[in-house]
Parts: sequence; structure tokens; C-alpha cells
Amino acid sequence: MKKEDILSMIDEEGVEFIRLQFTDIFGKLKNIAVTPGQMSKVFANKYSFYGAAVYGNRYDLDDKLYLYPDLDTFRILPWRPQQGKVAKIYCDIHLADGTPFENAPRYILKKTVEKAKEDGYSLIVDPECEFFLFHTDENGLPTTTSHELAEYMDVGPVDFGENARRDIVLMLEEMGFEIESSHHEHAPAQHEIDFKEDDAFAMADSIQTFKFAVRSIAKRFGLYATFMPMPRQGVAGSGMHIRLRLMKDGKNAFMNPDGEPSDEAMWFAGGIMEHARGLAAIANPTVNSYKRLLSGLDAPYMINWASKGEKALVNIETETDDVKVEIRFPDGAANPYLLFATCFAAGLDGINRKISPGEEMTAAGAGSFGHLPDDLKEALDELQKDDVVKKALGSEFTDIYTKIKGDEWHDFISEVTEWEIRNYLAKL
Repeated sequence: MKKEDILSMIDEEGVEFIRLQFTDIFGKLKNIAVTPGQMSKVFANKYSFYGAAVYGNRYDLDDKLYLYPDLDTFRILPWRPQQGKVAKIYCDIHLADGTPFENAPRYILKKTVEKAKEDGYSLIVDPECEFFLFHTDENGLPTTTSHELAEYMDVGPVDFGENARRDIVLMLEEMGFEIESSHHEHAPAQHEIDFKEDDAFAMADSIQTFKFAVRSIAKRFGLYATFMPMPRQGVAGSGMHIRLRLMKDGKNAFMNPDGEPSDEAMWFAGGIMEHARGLAAIANPTVNSYKRLLSGLDAPYMINWASKGEKALVNIETETDDVKVEIRFPDGAANPYLLFATCFAAGLDGINRKISPGEEMTAAGAGSFGHLPDDLKEALDELQKDDVVKKALGSEFTDIYTKIKGDEWHDFISEVTEWEIRNYLAKL
């Protein structure tokens, strides 16, 4: 998209605010809002902010960073008022001298994609995004309360979120998404919306837009949308399964001419499995993530693979004229830029080293690669030991990320919980 096209759309649609958006290292969307009169300054990359915002203000970086708009990501937000419309545009982050800021998640993925392109590879991603729609309290703050009892693929009126989910789909389509399906998930108040596959870089942007849209539209219904992996005990948590297709020379490298999975598909799966413990700190980046993985409720824990069935950590799916590798342990808390970059790197390492995924999952579920970490602390330790994942992220990024997440873990284990009060107070 050209600058002139954007200015014409702003004028014709009556846009009054433009959000200059970027993503911090935890996947949280940030922005600076400007009016149309400032677009010349936007196009000249003159908007800056203090770098600590990239780290969620949890790391000291006083240097100014600059927003470079990606013009092709300009979109008008259809859920905003018709009078005084609002638009958004994603931005890359650069240093004052114009060089890219290497710890920016969007740049980390861009660098990985460009490196793989040198070897003729590109990655197509097909995500499954699950989330909960909960009630808010009298102050508009989120709760974990829902009065519905709907189950997998139930319909209204038992599915209380049906109308909100419909509006989310319609608004996303108005923004250019091609929505393939939507339905109620297994747990009460849990939903899934699936949209058309795309290349890894565009899909990471789309997931960020999707989350922004879901939360914004849910609020109009007096609901709060959360991608927290395990907000309620005893019911299934929310994952973000990703189906991958590796393309080379315009063809699916995962599929043989006879339609069966290729060696590359098996080796890619082997790479994911060998690096799964190191990937977990990115794919499952919160203390809460491991409550989902250890729950035994639809989430994988053992590092294994299968060609059929949903319980494996990796599924190698063979459909008519298509083969995909599905990775099932990531959750909705994952930063999609970092997730795709590290999974891409791990899978390609599997191909380069011809890593076998071993035997297909048996009834016992155990494989030769063991199991995922039991908690965030163990995952962070595994990340620091995994040279392939660290290289994809960059050593400086990895050190900062593990330091901040390590502090998060320390805060968690330092807190006295209701479980401890319930189990120890009257007994000790």
C-alpha cells in the first residue's frame, strides 16, 4: 500500500485517529495514537518511545526507539464508532541511527524468515485460536464467572457467547480476514475461531489483530475475552495449536508425490520434538501455562507424535493432497512472532540434521524425547541450554527474557496461596 492510498482512505472514511502499534516481548500490543494531521511525521519515522516499553517496562532501557510503519498493515477498525473512525498500522522498531532493533519480536521473526528464504524455504501457518468469554464485575473488571453450561460445538441458547462470536467473525471479515469456521469449545464459555492459513510473518500480525478484535468486541457485550491458558480448574484450558506447511520451490516439502508424508515432514517433527523443552519457555510463557499442560485435559505433556488422534504433542496430518505438521503444546499466551521464529528454527534444524521423531505414539504415550517441563522455571533453564532456540532469539534477547521471566517465577513461588492456607493452616 502506498502513502497516497492511506491518506485517501483516511480522508474518504473520516478516520480521526490512527494507532501506531507494536508488540512487546510478551506479545502484548502497545500503541501511540495520532491524528491524520500527523501522518507526514508518521511516514518520516519520527515517532519515538522509551525502549523499556518493549520489555513491558520490566527492564531498564532508557534509549529512544523509533516506529517505522509497515504500510501494508494499515486497516480501519470496524468496531469503532462510524463517526470518528479509528485505524491501525503495525510498526517495526528501529534505533536512532535507523538500524533495526534486534530485540523486537517482529524483527526476530523477520530475520528467521529471511534466513530460511535463502535456503528456499517458507512457512505457512494455520492456527487454532481458543479463548474464554467471561462476565465482568460492576466495575467492568474481568472475572472467571460464566453461567453457561455449553459443551463442544453446542448451539444457542445454551451457548451464551454465540452472538458475540458471530459479531467477532463478521468484524474480522470486514477487516479482510477469511474465517473458515467458529464454534463453542469443550469448556463452558470457551470458544474457537479459525481463519485461513498464511505465511508465518503475515499470520503473526493477523493473530495480534485477532486478539485485539476479540477483546474489543467482547467488551461491547459486557464480556471479557481472555487467552489465559488455564483460567478455571477442572475444565480444558485454551491452546493455540499451529498447523505448519513447509514450502520449497512453490511445493509442499512435507508431502511426497504419492501424497504421503515426506522425510522432511518427519525430520521437521523430529526437530520440534528434540527442542520442545527449550521451546516451552516461548510456547508456554507463563506460570499458568503449565497448569494446562499438567491437567491431562486435552493438552499434551509427553513429547511424542502421531498420525491420528489429538493427544500427541505433534500430529503429522495427511489429508487429500496435503500434509501438515501440527504442534499442539503452544497456548494463547505465546507471542506469535517468537513462537513461529523458534518453531521454524527447530524444525529446520531437524531437517538439516535428519532428526528422527522415533516411533509413533503408543498407548502408553511415552516417547524417546521425554516430557515437557513441569513449570516455568524448568522451561527457562531448558531455553538457556538450547543453542538452536537461543540463536533464533538472539543471546541478548534470551538473557533478558529469562531474567524477566525468572523474576515472574520468583514472585509466584514467594506468594502465599489459598491452597497453602487450606492444606496447612489447621494442620501445622
